[in-house]
Amino acid sequence: QVQLVESGGGLVQTGGSLRLSCVFSGSIFSAYTMGWYRQAPGKQRDLVAEITSGGRTNYADFVKGRFTISRDNPKNTVYLQMNSLKPEDTAVYYCKGSIDAFSRPYWGQGTQVTVSS
Repeated sequence: QVQLVESGGGLVQTGGSLRLSCVFSGSIFSAYTMGWYRQAPGKQRDLVAEITSGGRTNYADFVKGRFTISRDNPKNTVYLQMNSLKPEDTAVYYCKGSIDAFSRPYWGQGTQVTVSS
């Protein structure tokens, strides 16, 4: 049973930084593409960043140059370093793991990020 547990959210002022972590268990972490998504109240869940099993990264335009996704395979953990945070970054951030486009994805429970102006 794959499980994803996020941590690192919180309240930060505009311009501040946070690092989110997502610990993966229950399967072979290194085989999974890992992603961070976010969902603000009343809005859809959007991709923030993702990193493939081979280490290729992809970012949403609204976080390019501010956020960095990385993974530590021996620790079964994916990170999202968030810098220069803005109030519009306020959302619940979710970690997602998927092994390919045909298999079911796995989601964490989410961690709240609030950026005050």
